[in-house]
Amino acid sequence: MVTQVKVTGLVLTTMPVGDYDKRLVILTRERGKITAFAKGARKQNSALLACTQPFSFGEYTLYEGRTAYNLISADISNFFIELREDLEAVSFGFYFLEMAEYLTTENTNETDILKLLYQTLRALVKKSISFELIRYIYELKILSLSGETPQVFECVQCKNTASYYHFRAANGGLLCSDCVRKYSDYIKVSGSTIYTMQYIITSSIEKLYTFMVTDEVLNELRLCLKQFKKVYVDKEFKSLEMLKFRC
Repeated sequence: MVTQVKVTGLVLTTMPVGDYDKRLVILTRERGKITAFAKGARKQNSALLACTQPFSFGEYTLYEGRTAYNLISADISNFFIELREDLEAVSFGFYFLEMAEYLTTENTNETDILKLLYQTLRALVKKSISFELIRYIYELKILSLSGETPQVFECVQCKNTASYYHFRAANGGLLCSDCVRKYSDYIKVSGSTIYTMQYIITSSIEKLYTFMVTDEVLNELRLCLKQFKKVYVDKEFKSLEMLKFRC
């Protein structure tokens, strides 16, 4: 018997199937990442045309099959249309979608990552802080939610706390001045940068995009996350090619 289900989710990717259909990847509150097929969604007069675009967020009604879902209808509450009016904003948006798709799995509770993604897209639209800072906040938080949290509260080797640290991704986070001596590929980080990373990791998603940082902190965040992703994220994101910032 075919089961009809309703889920709340956000479309991460779409791809054409056949002449008129689409294959969607949707990050949902109830069932994690799912694959759904939308028959006829590429026809100009289809009721599914608009609701099957990337960034569409709302309630989706589907038939559940053995390996995928079939989309029946959708009630969209936010299309994030404003992103499409800003090339830089939409480029960051596609990167955030791609990273979320890579780090999430099917039939897993991904409520926090869905919430993070939604709030991050809202921050892009609002433009109250720089896109670059939004990016580093998102990267650090989604990696932490995915189980790859850098140690930024104490030295990863001796467990001591200090006022001055270095960051080395291969060790998993911070090293004190004594433990870092045998390495050369570390990043010097200020106390402000350490505090910023601690705040991002521990704060609720609602409070993430409410602060600004100095250029020094922004640069140190960039270096730390670039190194950390290189060690713990085995993927080159195609959407990064559209961005102007160094990756």
